Amino acid sequence: HSRQIYSSSTRREQKMEKKREGVMEAMSRIVSDPFYFLHFMAFFSYLPIRSSAAPYTSHRLFDREIQAFLAFLMFSAIKMVREETWEAFVADGLLYAKIFLIAVSLIMDYRVAIWFSVIFSVIYLLAQQPAFSKLGTAKKLTPMQLEDLLSDGSTTKYWLIEFFACSSSKCVRSSRCFPELSITYSNNLLSFGTVDFGLFPNTAAKFGISLAGGMSQLPTYILFEKGVEVSRFPDFYVDAAPSLPITKVYML
Repeated sequence: HSRQIYSSSTRREQKMEKKREGVMEAMSRIVSDPFYFLHFMAFFSYLPIRSSAAPYTSHRLFDREIQAFLAFLMFSAIKMVREETWEAFVADGLLYAKIFLIAVSLIMDYRVAIWFSVIFSVIYLLAQQPAFSKLGTAKKLTPMQLEDLLSDGSTTKYWLIEFFACSSSKCVRSSRCFPELSITYSNNLLSFGTVDFGLFPNTAAKFGISLAGGMSQLPTYILFEKGVEVSRFPDFYVDAAPSLPITKVYML
């Protein structure tokens, strides 16, 4: 009985420690990453601006703030259930927060709403939401390293490769999925790798991937069997040269 109590207490302590680590990691990201830090400062600036609101608008403004806050919680709860990744939830949560903040600011003074619109536009131009940084069991590859692995008969039979770019919001939103899948499904037959088209954009067409139209085809996932493409998602880019099979001559 005493062992069970000790084990239960240990598990609770481990859970609390993980929660503390999660909070510390979140605070560290807010302070160190420009994207989160700038948004934090922008939202925090509402407080001193709010304190200077005229008395005759204060009561009406408070009612609208409560309504906006409740609406924000409702939309956030819906997104928390539907979104698969933390990055996607944060992106949607920040979007809703900006909309509601600007809407509330219109009641205070239209110039304040314009000010926040300008601030959020500047943040959008200066900073990008960071992607999930961990790779799981996936390997970060250059196009030439990928070619070498696919042509090497001593490697695993299947390679699932994610082609992405950190400048693509879709890639950022889904950046956590591939590493987690690699941890679950990596084995002696299947290996995982990633290629960043933000670093190697000129090789995209060689893999039949279009970077036009806001990188709508990213991320692209291609399954190779013994160096030959057997499946991909999304569909093949018909204007590009076929990528089968992978060879050094073809890569050059």
